[in-house]
Amino acid sequence: MKKILLLSGATLFVFIIATLIQIYVPRTTGAPPYVIEDLEPPETDRYAWIRNWVRPDGPPKVGLQVGHWQLDNLPQELERLRDNTGASAAGVDEWEVNLAIAQAVKEILESKGIIVDILPAAVPQGYWADVFVAIHADGNLDTNTRGYKAASPWRDFSGGAKQLVTDIEKSYEETTGLPRDPLITRNMTGYYAFAWWRYDHSVHPRTASAILETGFLTNWQDRQIIVEQPELAAQGLVNGIISYLEEKVLL
Repeated sequence: MKKILLLSGATLFVFIIATLIQIYVPRTTGAPPYVIEDLEPPETDRYAWIRNWVRPDGPPKVGLQVGHWQLDNLPQELERLRDNTGASAAGVDEWEVNLAIAQAVKEILESKGIIVDILPAAVPQGYWADVFVAIHADGNLDTNTRGYKAASPWRDFSGGAKQLVTDIEKSYEETTGLPRDPLITRNMTGYYAFAWWRYDHSVHPRTASAILETGFLTNWQDRQIIVEQPELAAQGLVNGIISYLEEKVLL
C-alpha cells in the first residue's frame, strides 16, 4: 500500500513539474510552420478574375456561330440540344440559311483585316472574341409573322453586349428593310452559348455577345432576304459589327 502511494505521489510530482515547464519555460518553436499561401486570405470576390482580365494583343476577332449546325458533334453537356434542329420551310433548313449568311459575313470582315471564326453549335470551351454573334432564323406556324430580332445575354460581364445589339439592330434594319420583332424570348437572353458559368462549351465572359434571329423562315417576305439574298442580310450584320468595333477603338 505504501509503495502504491509512493508511486502515485511520484507520478503526481512529475506531472506538476511538466506542467510548470510548459507554462513558464520559453519555447522557440512557436506555431507550426507555414507556407506562403497561408499569408493570403481566400478570394472573396468570385468575379475578380473577370474584371482583371486583359484583352490579348492582336487584330479584332469575331466569332460567328451557325445556329443548329453540326448538332451530332455536341458534347455530352449539351446533348439535350441534339434534336433541336431549328426551323424549316420551303425545302430549306435553318442551319443552311445561317451558314450562308455567316460565310458572307466572314468574307466581308476578313477583307477589312478582322479575324473571323465560323463556329458550329458546339462553341469551343471558353471561346473568346471581341464580338460573338449566334446567327439563327425564326419560324412560326402563323406564316404572316415576320421580322428580325436581336438580344444580348441577361447576364453580361463584357460591358459591351447591349451596345453591340443596338448597333446590329440599327444596321440590320436599315440594310434589309425587315421590321423588328419586339418579342424577345428567354431562349434568346438565356442562350446556352452565353452561359459560361454552366457550360464549358460557351463564350468567355468578357466576349461581347449577341444572338440574331435574321428573319422568319416561315414567312415568304423574310425568305426573300435571308434565303434569296443572304449577302444583304450579311451586310446588315457586318455594318453593326463594324460600328461596334469602331466604337471600342478596335478598328
